Amino acid sequence: MKSMIRQVRSYDRSVQLLMVNQFTINLGFYMLMPYLAAHLSGTLGLAGWLVGFILGVRNFSQQGMFLIGGTLADRLGYKPLIVAGCVLRTVGFATLGLVDSVPALLGASAATGFAGALFNPAVRAYLAADAGERRVEAFALFNVFYQAGILLGPMVGMLLTGVDFRVTCLVSAAVFAVLSAVQIRALPARRADDVEQAPGRERERERERVLSQWRTVVANRGFLLFSLAMIGSYVLSFQVYLALPLEVRRVGGDGAFGTAAVAVLFAVSGLTTILGQTRVTAWCKERLAPGRALALGLLTMGTAFVPLLAAAALPVPAGGPGLWLLAALPPTLAALMLALGTMIAYPFEMDTIVRLSGDRLVATHYGFYNTICGIGITLGNLLTGAALDAARAAGLSALPWLVLFALGLACSAALYGLQRSGRLTRQATPAEPVTV
Repeated sequence: MKSMIRQVRSYDRSVQLLMVNQFTINLGFYMLMPYLAAHLSGTLGLAGWLVGFILGVRNFSQQGMFLIGGTLADRLGYKPLIVAGCVLRTVGFATLGLVDSVPALLGASAATGFAGALFNPAVRAYLAADAGERRVEAFALFNVFYQAGILLGPMVGMLLTGVDFRVTCLVSAAVFAVLSAVQIRALPARRADDVEQAPGRERERERERVLSQWRTVVANRGFLLFSLAMIGSYVLSFQVYLALPLEVRRVGGDGAFGTAAVAVLFAVSGLTTILGQTRVTAWCKERLAPGRALALGLLTMGTAFVPLLAAAALPVPAGGPGLWLLAALPPTLAALMLALGTMIAYPFEMDTIVRLSGDRLVATHYGFYNTICGIGITLGNLLTGAALDAARAAGLSALPWLVLFALGLACSAALYGLQRSGRLTRQATPAEPVTV
């Protein structure tokens, strides 16, 4: 822990603040979101399809608008988008706790999602710019703060929601309000065109139109191939929230044991990252090229489902310790390996996006990348859910795990191929701006 604190202090104040900001963002978000569905369906008595629709609006307004947020960050500067996102989430979360009409809830849900689309690409582009040559280590530390917020947020939210969900909403809104004020006062202004260009290349000062920015990104073939190959990492890592909890409850039931076992999954994932991220990154950077580290990360994430494949071949005990072990141990091992695979890949993933962008329109590249991966997560979760249903109906419990294992192998092979071909080490040559 002392070593990690020394690492954080070795960076500029702006980088330190961005890391603390991300912890606070996740703390405020995850103290509320896990309990929103229960509030909508229980306290407000909304129909299940309407609850799903409200939550879907939030997800779409974030995943579908990342490209807009990244584009605006490159045009207007990183700080205004970060502040605007936090202010908008302040309003959205306060509204969720104060209203009960469906139109107002939809508007608040959309606002909280769009807020994430505003500040996420800007934060990552800002961090990449100010970390300079130490981007990989900076993103490793960033992931530690990110996971710490995810780990602590639901615990705080559980205590607050025990009093009243509206209290949770107002406290979360207050967290974002304070964060907004701190960033307005303490975060230095940063523009995309402050980034140093590669030697021999003049700095691009011309203000490009939006379509020109997007055409520049779409024309970057290496970046597009990398984005498609990385979709699998997000589909696989999301199974900590989808397939693994469902498997725990399928085998162990929906009682107190199932709830505790699911909580252990999240705790293992978060604590493993907090305790091991910087060590794993240092080991990988010393021994592996970025593309090989990415391929290893995806391979590890795919292999995470092998314990579940093995468990599917075992008979399910009627009860007792045997049932508890079968319900909890394979999913927990899977969560541990998914966390390890993410630790290996994430810092190199963020760094590769910057390199493939050629240090140009970095926030737009992050926004486009997040949009592609968001679409992939949605489709991947639909297919995973369908595979889980089909497996249960056909009595083939191993089928989903086999599919997820194969996905990890395929994406790992794709990344290894991109590395071998030089597409992950070659910086993009910026195209001439397109006038529209």
